[in-house]
Amino acid sequence: MKIAIFTNEFPPNIYGGAGVHVDFLSKELAKLAELEIRCFGNQNEQLDHMNVLGVNPSLSHLADESNQHFKMFQNMSRNVEMAQALPQADVIHCHTWYTHLAGIFSRELLQAPLLLTTHSLETHRPWKVEQLGNGYFLSRWIEQHAYKTADGVIAVSQQMRNDVIEAYGVAPEKVTVIHNGIDPEFYKPTFNNELLREYGINPAIPFVLFVGRITRQKGISQLIAAAKYFNKDCQVVLCAGAPDTKEIAEETAALIAELRKQRDGVILISEMLPREKVKVLYTHARVFACPSLYEPFGIINLEAMACETPVVGSYVGGIPEIIVEGSTGYLIPLHSISRTDFNPADPEAFQKDFAAKINLMLNDEALAKKMGKAGRERVLEKFSWESIANTTFKYYEQVIARFEKEHA
Repeated sequence: MKIAIFTNEFPPNIYGGAGVHVDFLSKELAKLAELEIRCFGNQNEQLDHMNVLGVNPSLSHLADESNQHFKMFQNMSRNVEMAQALPQADVIHCHTWYTHLAGIFSRELLQAPLLLTTHSLETHRPWKVEQLGNGYFLSRWIEQHAYKTADGVIAVSQQMRNDVIEAYGVAPEKVTVIHNGIDPEFYKPTFNNELLREYGINPAIPFVLFVGRITRQKGISQLIAAAKYFNKDCQVVLCAGAPDTKEIAEETAALIAELRKQRDGVILISEMLPREKVKVLYTHARVFACPSLYEPFGIINLEAMACETPVVGSYVGGIPEIIVEGSTGYLIPLHSISRTDFNPADPEAFQKDFAAKINLMLNDEALAKKMGKAGRERVLEKFSWESIANTTFKYYEQVIARFEKEHA
């Protein structure tokens, strides 16, 4: 079998969970089949059973960067190039809307089935209009038509399966659930006090850790607001980079500045650190905070749990399929989301509930360690990439067989 994988993110250009997913999944799939990977960037390498080709817009010399839709035109140009650079495939697998057009083109040109993995849904991320302007409406249109065209859909959680069926009317029999995974040999307890000191963290004082992009989706503003209720003798470490827009970056900086007036120990790491450093932060943290307002799965929680750190997360999306309430951490209900500003309907109640569970961990080191051990055990049992790749490969076979029957 020859598998084509279309993705925006691929090493070394990874900035989010979808990129992590593609990186690890492709390594395991390459043990089972031949892979043709097309991605955004300058990659050009032949690995074991894996041909990786990065694509940049060939018409970039004609681009007008002052056009407000410059990024969207760049994305669409890449999709044409990606489809052109794929001469053959038995199945086409797209990750995120950024590559959906390439998937649709290739499906028709090669008469091969198209699969999509739902890392998120544009229709559920209305705040992206801040980032893309009216381009957001085009990205949503592209995604809608891709789901209507797809021959199979992989949802990373049961909640995402429900969302895809409801949002785009995909036939339920076309949607399967295959969770994200983790590499437990990499993400494991890793101690390094010197690294903490390098970033201004005192190894002797417990700290709450946030890791994520500065975006509405990740709920960082809610966490900053909740932090004023955290125990005063803890540190709050915000490893937060890659802001969606200049405006949200400035807004977040102002919130952090205000929090620093209210309490000591607020540490901002304004970059997306390499995972070799992030796993050290996970390991040393007393508790990991995931206040997401939208999270199709939440692979970051698996990373923390694999490093034996308990998690307090929002009860949203796929997070409840990762955290076991009262065993590996705690889940905080959002109750509902205001679609006008994409905040909890009762922000103060959410923030206080979130802080109360954080403080439980800060006050009881033995409880935190017990939950951290349980978290790693759960990761080892349920979320290995080898198992996920095998399940994905079997799903490819099912979709190919159905496609050939329908097109005989």
